[in-house]
Amino acid sequence: MSVRRRSIIGTSLAMVVAVGLSACGGGDDGGSGSNTVRVTLVNHVWTENIKRALPEFEKQTGLKVEVTQLGEDQLSDQYNVKLNAGSTDLDVMMYRPLQEGKLFARNKYLADLTDKAKSDGAFEFGDFQPGPVQATTYEDKVVGVPIITEQEVLYYRRDLLEKSGFTAPPKTLDELRAQAAKVEADNPGVAGFVSRTGKAAAVTQFSSFLYSFGGDFVDASGKASVNTEQAKQAYAYYGGLLREHGPENISTDMSWSEAMAIFTQGKAAFYTEANSLYKNATDPAKSKVAETVGFAPFPAGPAGSKPYNIPSWALGVNDASKNKDNAWKFIQWAAGKEQSLAQQKAGVPGARASVWAKPEGTATYPRDLAEATKVSTANGVGHDRPLVVKVAQAREIVGQPIVDAITGKDAAASADAANEAFQKFLDDEAK
Repeated sequence: MSVRRRSIIGTSLAMVVAVGLSACGGGDDGGSGSNTVRVTLVNHVWTENIKRALPEFEKQTGLKVEVTQLGEDQLSDQYNVKLNAGSTDLDVMMYRPLQEGKLFARNKYLADLTDKAKSDGAFEFGDFQPGPVQATTYEDKVVGVPIITEQEVLYYRRDLLEKSGFTAPPKTLDELRAQAAKVEADNPGVAGFVSRTGKAAAVTQFSSFLYSFGGDFVDASGKASVNTEQAKQAYAYYGGLLREHGPENISTDMSWSEAMAIFTQGKAAFYTEANSLYKNATDPAKSKVAETVGFAPFPAGPAGSKPYNIPSWALGVNDASKNKDNAWKFIQWAAGKEQSLAQQKAGVPGARASVWAKPEGTATYPRDLAEATKVSTANGVGHDRPLVVKVAQAREIVGQPIVDAITGKDAAASADAANEAFQKFLDDEAK
């Protein structure tokens, strides 16, 4: 499981909340045409916000909403049991498109929402950003609606750049390497660059480097492609930047928390990371450099600036539900323009282009972070890891060349070995 995901939503003790707020219509047993919509959500700020707004939805529709709210681990356990059993008492499901989305879609747990989403003019499905939509689409069918997004951006120290004579953050990966070297030389004890280094943990942040060099985890035919020339260059660049300009005695087991700590303690000039974690760097209670942190779009590589733009969470409808029409009404409201803007204003990055275009949608974000995010949403790729069923195993395979490059081993040879192992993994998963 992604440590980054844990950081955002928490994995505290499971909290099951039955929210049966009164409404105009009476509830029944949840069967066909039920006035009760059963919604399963994860512990998250988004969930708390939507629960507070539920009376408005119930008043508008005459429906009742019963919410089951769980920690991330408990949510996965419940889905595993109930979906495998073909249970009909789940209507709307909050799920992770990049972690279990392919498994759910392949097993036909997620209803096909294509007609509902695309024929609903008021819903304006075209307002959703292409990257997140890509991740909630399976075999050309819309199986989910993205509600929470993340993009990779460049965190940097404005004071250190100014001291070294730079008037702007790097726009390209070549400039990033050059600026990191200069700032490091001008500030003994400060690393030029830091990012995740753990074999699995680094994969998501490395992905933007891979795409910006023109590579991907698989090619257009679905074959493993982590040993293309572009991929080898990306591995060598990422590993080399950390080896040559990263922290002294660099660990190869850092996730976001360790890398963020180095940055917020003033020990690094540049840091590539998910924008969703920005408050760790800008909160004076957590960061020694809060007043000097800046944000910039992900630097362009040979293929341009191609950071990930992913949905960390989406809403789907259980295909076994007997209440699909009312389940869609809930999604139509919860992921609609009004609620999306309210969530955005509350600090939950949304998947609709319109919320980023409105001044009130970005007013609570640092201005440069909002601008960097807009660039990422325009150019973003809809996945930050291989799109497979056994995600954790795949990350271990494609992450090995990252560690090897950091430690000075032959990154190209490591990429060849990883590609062979990853292709075998893909073949086995396809059986």
